Amino acid sequence: MTELEQKVDRLETVLADFIVASNQDRAESARFRAEMERDRREMNKKWGELANKMGTLAEDIVAPNIPRVVRENFGASDLQHFSVRNLRRKATDHGQRYEFDVIAVSDQVVIWTDVKSNPRPEYMRDFINALPAFFEFFPEYRGRRLVPIFASLYLPPDIVASLTRHKVYGLAMGDDVMELVNADALQGNG
Repeated sequence: MTELEQKVDRLETVLADFIVASNQDRAESARFRAEMERDRREMNKKWGELANKMGTLAEDIVAPNIPRVVRENFGASDLQHFSVRNLRRKATDHGQRYEFDVIAVSDQVVIWTDVKSNPRPEYMRDFINALPAFFEFFPEYRGRRLVPIFASLYLPPDIVASLTRHKVYGLAMGDDVMELVNADALQGNG
């Protein structure tokens, strides 16, 4: 075998080894990409679950306070109905649905509490604009007084002032418990 043939053989061997290594690198790279994609999907799922929990955290804090708030402020000690995250269809148009955060019903009043973890003015306006349609979703409560409450862990003063102008109660954390922050103004004592 000539020196040229030996060099060509070595070159072929080196090239074959390179091709094998390159294929292994590509396979390993594909496995790495697949693993990264699985990890990304899993992280997105966990972020979604956390976002959902943060969205319901305020509701989870507000809801247990509603029976006490209703009893202390509206004299309704015996609730006939109490629900959280109530998804209802409009009685006259089953295509329209709405999720009511907290509904508390006594024989005299219906309390609709809309809960926001971040109480933006546009959320408040959406709630106020939705109030006239309430009995279209709950026709069985017609004839009872609707008491709207907009709730968050904290309500800025400008939101409270706007709620008061629209005759909507604001519910936020007080020193120890959740309290209606504008009850005096709405009930004629302020």
